Amino acid sequence: MTSDTMGAGPENSRLFSARLKPYRSLNRRNFCVLMGIFTGASIFSTLPFVLLGAWPVAGFMGIDVAIFYFAFRASFRAARAYEDVEVTFFELKLDKVSAKGERAEWRFNPAFVRLEREHHEEFGTQRLALVSRGKAVEIAAFLGPADKADLATDLSQALAKARRGPRFS
Repeated sequence: MTSDTMGAGPENSRLFSARLKPYRSLNRRNFCVLMGIFTGASIFSTLPFVLLGAWPVAGFMGIDVAIFYFAFRASFRAARAYEDVEVTFFELKLDKVSAKGERAEWRFNPAFVRLEREHHEEFGTQRLALVSRGKAVEIAAFLGPADKADLATDLSQALAKARRGPRFS
């Protein structure tokens, strides 16, 4: 998350700007290494069965490797989703882009939007939503509790500053 200011006038002043992306600890290069190790281990553990004449075991082990591969592929596809949140003195803009590239955009007046936070004692911040005129839009659903709490703090501060209005001094 980054916060920055651009432009000279208060109408262009960006109080908060963040691109939220799902965290993936395994990059593509390491995925290839993992797949190689998993495939090698599957072949190595299947060889005794094939040598003993139980060759159908090789097919089932191949199915395991394929399931493993497609599960990670789906995870990498889901990681393409992101959300852009931008707060200025006059507007809060939320852009959600799905893994398929479908875009949804919401615009709120910072004076009338409320950040709703669902907090669990044991597990931390579970849900964040922007609420305006009785309608709620969930944000950062893919983030962990600690990241959601940090986002809520930063976004709340930016909304409070936007409600106070620009300073012309």
